[in-house]
Amino acid sequence: MGIHLLYIEDDAEIGSWVNEDLGGRGYEVTWLQNGERAVEQAAGCRLVILDVMLPGLDGFTVGQRLKKAYPDLPILMLSARTSIDDKLEGLQFADDYLTKPFHPDELAARIEVLLRRSGSYSTEPLVLKHLLVYERENRIVNNDNGEEILLTGKQFQIFTYLLRHLGQILTKEQIYEGVWGDPYLDGDKTLMVHIRYLREKLERDPANPEIIETVRGVGYRVKS
Repeated sequence: MGIHLLYIEDDAEIGSWVNEDLGGRGYEVTWLQNGERAVEQAAGCRLVILDVMLPGLDGFTVGQRLKKAYPDLPILMLSARTSIDDKLEGLQFADDYLTKPFHPDELAARIEVLLRRSGSYSTEPLVLKHLLVYERENRIVNNDNGEEILLTGKQFQIFTYLLRHLGQILTKEQIYEGVWGDPYLDGDKTLMVHIRYLREKLERDPANPEIIETVRGVGYRVKS
């Protein structure tokens, strides 16, 4: 279920928090700090997030090259330049244009819209035991009774992160840092509590989980 994004941003501070935020939302992100290898790195990606002000090749040039190489690849431009001329120039090849500063939730929402529009999400659900996971709709249904399972935002982030790494054993540190974006402190029970609540909602028998497995001494995984 992994959705791979290419993110091109030369500002280390902005790039770091956007990269961490998107990783926490379950995306696989390749972050470049210039556009020299953008066309090469875009192979296999579902969407490009592209800053305008880059060292060397500017974002407009990079974007035009990307669109020529991958006509169906969605491009989301980011820029502190707010003039209508800049926006119009960007929208000649880009699919959306977001001005800085921006809230991470708005960026995530725009990414979701572009991915849905481009058909990147499968319309077929992922089947996990008794669960039907509709990635395109951010929806989980219990196939035993047909009822939708409602998760909190953080629960959904954790579950999505596990799904993006389907079949892989993830350490508590990896999950915590991927979802919260902060270093994991040994002994912190936050993740364990969230996993317990997740299991209460997702598992047929939370005491004997089939969806979210505990790998003793290591962490957790969701098996396909």
